[in-house]
Amino acid sequence: MNIFNQDRRSAQRYGSRYRQHGVAMPLVVIGLVAILAIAGLALDGSHAFVNKTRLQNTVDAAALAAAKVYDQTADTVPSNAAANSIFGQNTDGNGNFEIDNAYDSGNITVTVQWSQTLNPFTPSGIGPYVRVIAAGFDMATGLSGVLGITDIPITASAVAGPSPAIDSACNIAPILVCANDLTDPYYGFNQDDLMVLKPSPGDHDDVGPGNYKLLRLDCPGGDCVRDAMAGQYDACATTDQTVDTEPGVTAGPTSQGFNTRFGQYAGPIGPDDYPPDVVVEQPDPPLHHPGTDPITGADIITQGIGGPVVTSASAINYSYDDYTYNTTNGVYDFAPDGSPAGVEWRRVLAMPVADCSGDETGQSTLEVEGFACYFMLQEVGAYGGPDKNIFGQFVDGCLAGGAAGPNPGEGKGPYLIQLYKDPDSGDS
Repeated sequence: MNIFNQDRRSAQRYGSRYRQHGVAMPLVVIGLVAILAIAGLALDGSHAFVNKTRLQNTVDAAALAAAKVYDQTADTVPSNAAANSIFGQNTDGNGNFEIDNAYDSGNITVTVQWSQTLNPFTPSGIGPYVRVIAAGFDMATGLSGVLGITDIPITASAVAGPSPAIDSACNIAPILVCANDLTDPYYGFNQDDLMVLKPSPGDHDDVGPGNYKLLRLDCPGGDCVRDAMAGQYDACATTDQTVDTEPGVTAGPTSQGFNTRFGQYAGPIGPDDYPPDVVVEQPDPPLHHPGTDPITGADIITQGIGGPVVTSASAINYSYDDYTYNTTNGVYDFAPDGSPAGVEWRRVLAMPVADCSGDETGQSTLEVEGFACYFMLQEVGAYGGPDKNIFGQFVDGCLAGGAAGPNPGEGKGPYLIQLYKDPDSGDS
């Protein structure tokens, strides 16, 4: 064998191996960079998603707070303050330290806009729909830096406002309202109409003998009636379903529970159980319903037998408009931070509306046509003597628990303050 040729072949073989070593090193480096990039994108993407969710939750809470304040005040100044306050409080929450640091450093800008319509949302400075936008939060990345990605911008927006009149209402008062006109979209009721919502003993009104418009409760006895009238009743009713009425007047438990809303307590319950409303002022002279009196019939009057008859809130000296003014301007009888602490809007209740035509004696099953909102005008027994009526003023809307749909609508009745998808942004 030619030794020279053998050595040359060996050199070629080993040289080829050395050259392969030189090629493998860049491949390893490229592979490591690709792995780091993939890992970085996964980790930083997940990190950004978490922060996006946290920022979205924060603007959601801010929008709901602003919409609720506007619903009560129709004023964007306190509503904007509520949005910014709630946003700041939520950035201080557990796990939000990055958002909190950015917000405290002035890197997150919070914008509050108002529109009279939801879609299109046209910023006009007038509600009831509010949009809260949080922008300027650039989250620093980690391993994604190998690709030159040093930060990820995160924004969020939320829109909130009143829902349409709801078809399923919860936390309603356990009292049935009889419709005046089923062909009318508002059941024949008009803003400021005065009504006897629960008649006195012996006055059966438009339902029938032995029926006093109380809904049948899941628990028997006077204690259950008292607590339900005070606010414990949490059952729901749905349009086109039926509800059962309960025979009997149960005047004592009704007045004990109902009058807690006016700061009047009797029996085993107190303000720690059921707080008073912040405003308990009532019409003076008080309202009276003589029932079958031959002079006034079933009319509401403000004096003794004989009148004068009143049908509208404009004819009495304290109504829902006065209550709204006192509540929104802080003219309280029981301040929220007082002792006992008052709670706003305890005197505004949602009630199911039914068709009461026919002679419904005692226990009855009636179909729910919808819901109506009423302002409670005075405590039970305010007139004195045997008068145990509950008087209400029809109002065109009120907050209530229940379920609403995704689109705004028209109609009077109970509603929710809810979130909507921002029609102009994919961030919400």
